[in-house]
Amino acid sequence: MRIATDLHAEPHIEGQRVTVRRIQGLVEEAGRPAEEVAGQLDLDAAEVYGALQYYHSHPDEMREAEREQAEREQQAREDGAKTPAELKEERA
Repeated sequence: MRIATDLHAEPHIEGQRVTVRRIQGLVEEAGRPAEEVAGQLDLDAAEVYGALQYYHSHPDEMREAEREQAEREQQAREDGAKTPAELKEERA
C-alpha cells in the first residue's frame, strides 16, 4: 500500500480517491472499526491502518491539508455554494 500525494490536493490511497484524512475521520473521529471502514471504502484493512500511520507520521502535512481544505470551503461559500445542511433543508 502506498500513499500518493501527487494527483489530488492531499494525501490519498494510491489508485483511489480516498484521502488519508477521510479514513482518519471515519476511524478515529467517528469511532468506526478499521475493518468496517475498509469494507465500506473497498480497501484492505492494511490500507486503512497504513493511512492512519501516515496521518500520524506527517502531522505538518496533514495540518496543511486541513488548512487548504478549509480555505477551499470558505471560498466556495463566498462564491455561493451551499453547505450539505442547507441542501438537506431545501429538500425537506
